[in-house]
Amino acid sequence: MQLPLFFARKYLVSKKSHNLINVISLISVGGLSVGTMALIVVLSVFNGFEEVIKSLYNSFNPDLKIAATSGKTFSFQEFPAQKIADLSGVSGLFEIVEEDVLLRYNDQQYIARIKGVPKNFAKVSQIGKLTIAGTFLLEEGDTDFAVPGAGVAWHLSINPENPSRMLAVYVPKRGNASSFQFSNAFNSEALHPTGIFSVQQEFDEKYVFVPLRFARQLLDYHDEVTSVEVLLTKPSFSDRVQDEIQQILGNDFQVDNRFQQNRALFKVLKSEKTIIFLILVFILLLSSFNMIGSLSILMIEKNKDMAVLNTLGATHKLIKRIFLAEGVLITLVGSAIGLGLGFLIVVLQQEFGLLSLGGSEGSFVIESYPVRMVWSDFLLVFFTVQAVGYFATWYPVRLLTPRLSNMLLK
Repeated sequence: MQLPLFFARKYLVSKKSHNLINVISLISVGGLSVGTMALIVVLSVFNGFEEVIKSLYNSFNPDLKIAATSGKTFSFQEFPAQKIADLSGVSGLFEIVEEDVLLRYNDQQYIARIKGVPKNFAKVSQIGKLTIAGTFLLEEGDTDFAVPGAGVAWHLSINPENPSRMLAVYVPKRGNASSFQFSNAFNSEALHPTGIFSVQQEFDEKYVFVPLRFARQLLDYHDEVTSVEVLLTKPSFSDRVQDEIQQILGNDFQVDNRFQQNRALFKVLKSEKTIIFLILVFILLLSSFNMIGSLSILMIEKNKDMAVLNTLGATHKLIKRIFLAEGVLITLVGSAIGLGLGFLIVVLQQEFGLLSLGGSEGSFVIESYPVRMVWSDFLLVFFTVQAVGYFATWYPVRLLTPRLSNMLLK
């Protein structure tokens, strides 16, 4: 392969007899470079957005969530909580009670979902750090408080700084309560909102955090829970701990990791990334026609050189390998430049945020386009470009070599 590479390198870097071939060769390298760079940048941006979305959801969702496969609630006293808490990698176990409720504040009404959590929940989870107004306080002595999401607070015009206004919570009574009298059909309690949290619109417009004891009292529960949330010492332990918990609980419970809790969201993210990647590969295929033209013209121009090589004993297979090597070199140079430019652009965006999202200050969670480099993406792009380049090389070589061979024989 050394001889084909020698001629291919000579044809690539030496000045050709016609300026047009030089220009077309540069266009071929430039097209591959731009296509490669675009693939790296776009994939890195998708990785960045995926990371941002995961961080938003992970600040609300637990590492693992345990729920009954049948029924809405289950008894926590009969739940093997201690066995799960003793597992290696488990840092916390929390009883959770969730229910859809009707909220009333300042004569305004809104349907939301309360999430009853233990007193120390905010200290060990990230949700306490996402308070945008007031403080994340749920209990103080015998007094209960609420922390609604920003969307809920907006719909009800909640002001946590106004202690005279209470948030009334209504939920249908368990059993066959009469629906003709409001007081008989609903349980109701009131509590003061002390703060407002903001994570992501889906959660902000849906959830209100309340003390676990308040939720149980409102719903006439004793030791029932709707789910149990598990926090891990390291996210990397998720698969192992999930399997161990599932073995302990059996088929009566379902254990979901963070991906499974938001399966539809992450599938959409991966699908979008795949579709954009395929679109860019198609554009790269279109740009490879420059390379086909460049090689075709080069092969015709070097017909005399091939005649000399044939006279010296070069076989048609060797001649074909020379032009295949030429295409491989063009592809390697173009992909190397593109990968380098893509890497540089992503690093600059990471460090300086050159491209902003626009909008007014504070209107987005992030100010500039997020990017995250994944080395597997670099490998995927490299081999994809090589495949496209090989196709763009193989076609003209296969088409023109027999014709050149016939010309040499004449």
